[in-house]
Amino acid sequence: MNPYNLLRPALFALDAETAHHLTLNTLNAAHRLGLLPLAARRPADDPRTVMGLTFPNPVGLAAGLDKNGECIDALAALGFGFIEIGTITPLSQPGNPKPRMFRLPEAQGVINRMGFNNDGVDALIANVQRANFKGILGINIGKNAVTPIEKAADDYLICLRKVYIHASYVTVNISSPNTKNLRQLQGGDELDALLAQLKAEQEKLAQQHGRYVPLAVKIAPDLDGEQIKQIAALLTKHRIDGVIATNTTLSREGVENLPHGNETGGLSGAPVRDRSTAVIRALAAELKGALPIIGVGGILNGADAVEKMQAGASLVQVYSGLVYRGTDLVAECAEAIRRMNAR
Repeated sequence: MNPYNLLRPALFALDAETAHHLTLNTLNAAHRLGLLPLAARRPADDPRTVMGLTFPNPVGLAAGLDKNGECIDALAALGFGFIEIGTITPLSQPGNPKPRMFRLPEAQGVINRMGFNNDGVDALIANVQRANFKGILGINIGKNAVTPIEKAADDYLICLRKVYIHASYVTVNISSPNTKNLRQLQGGDELDALLAQLKAEQEKLAQQHGRYVPLAVKIAPDLDGEQIKQIAALLTKHRIDGVIATNTTLSREGVENLPHGNETGGLSGAPVRDRSTAVIRALAAELKGALPIIGVGGILNGADAVEKMQAGASLVQVYSGLVYRGTDLVAECAEAIRRMNAR
């Protein structure tokens, strides 16, 4: 039996953010005691090379669960093929006022308006340096809330320079709905200018450090066909290494009548699954293999993971699904993808 099923009622009796921090603290304690191998099935090796990196299996942890990189080694023991930490900003910031995270159990969804709460890029780097993890580590970067949107590139460049040598890949988060005007950066001219600066800096850093660290861009599910076409063209033009599709949605379709269903923020979990998959499919059609897609959004079982891969993803990530399913979700998704490939 999955031990998480025994713990979930107690966690769900707590405020969602309190339960989140308690879960991370418990994972760290269990890791120190060597208990995590008993709590999580490790998936079989199913290596694949994406963005020039070899992933031991295609199921990763999405950014947002471990914003400051405080739980890397414990999370690594759960069988993920890769771990993405952040979103991190140049300076520490408290995020939005609490409460700011809400479960929608009837829909297997989560609404959050965290607002990039984090301890700042230097604190994250210190945590990464303390970790023993030698696997694939993505670091997700964003901008501070106080930075004007016209100066957003400055914040991304500060973070990119600082995390570059500590990351396997770096994700540029331009799609959180919880930082004012951030999604504006997905627009044509803004995205063109931002990607040009980031790509130029990546090339300088690669020469400086003698190591090429791939850049991925994380996009929203709330994009129409024309926006997806434009984004795909710009990602290709600037030779971006990967795209993560998708972040949370502003839509409340199907949850508007549930308790907390109309809270502001981004909706994740099962309600975003179809919207995310549709974006992946449209993006894959436009990109035609020019760069890989990492699929995320509403994966709550192995069939959901397979659906993302069949839509055009090369890898998948989970987060909200862990809230409802626990750590068994990782091995279930990895095994389902492996069976799909074996057919």
